[in-house]
Amino acid sequence: MSLPGRIRRIAALGRAVFTTSLGLEDQVLTALIADTRADVRLVTLDTGRLFAETLALMGETEARYGVSIEVFKPWKDEVDGFVALYGMNGFYDSVEARHACCHARKLQPLGRALADAEIWVTGLRRGQSGNRANAPLAEWDVDRGLIKVNPLADQSLYALQARARADDVPVNPLHAKGFPSIGCEPCTRAIKPGEPERAGRWWWEQDERRECGLHLSASVSGSRAQPKVTSSASATADI
Repeated sequence: MSLPGRIRRIAALGRAVFTTSLGLEDQVLTALIADTRADVRLVTLDTGRLFAETLALMGETEARYGVSIEVFKPWKDEVDGFVALYGMNGFYDSVEARHACCHARKLQPLGRALADAEIWVTGLRRGQSGNRANAPLAEWDVDRGLIKVNPLADQSLYALQARARADDVPVNPLHAKGFPSIGCEPCTRAIKPGEPERAGRWWWEQDERRECGLHLSASVSGSRAQPKVTSSASATADI
């Protein structure tokens, strides 16, 4: 099935939510959703520590395609709880601390973003890392109780780069500076020649299976990351 056909099929399955991090893959998917006018909600997770280029691209993308990208941020009490235990940049000190930071800034907002979803659409590709080599086009997400669809799972980086050029898709300028995978600014660096696409993510850790936890399902990595800390505070203000 063609990529536009896949997007139309996804929209026909039920309430679909696409979580975009505004990387190359996600920008191609956003263009497809806009061009097909598929009934798919666009959401993003603003962790509070994204690159300025990523935030600027969000506005450019909304203007280019006439779409609205709904932003989900971490609760202030969750971030404050992490900082109290580990320090603002404590994620550098241990895997446990890094998982706790990702839990507060990503996993909790993701849960809210998908609260009413029946279909979760992602930009996962098998070629992004060894962890994702077995990512299926679609699977049942047991933990979240919904269908997770990865319409680009079988696409190559080069094919998507060519499509982005042909369709004049706006992309993050950091890609041209050696950042094939872009997350939070403190946790992302440019990769070196010959390194895997995601080598610049949490580069200080030695575990080759490292992920933030959003996509740690049995089919992707064989395990699900468990949160190490949650805050007991009840404040609900976004940061």
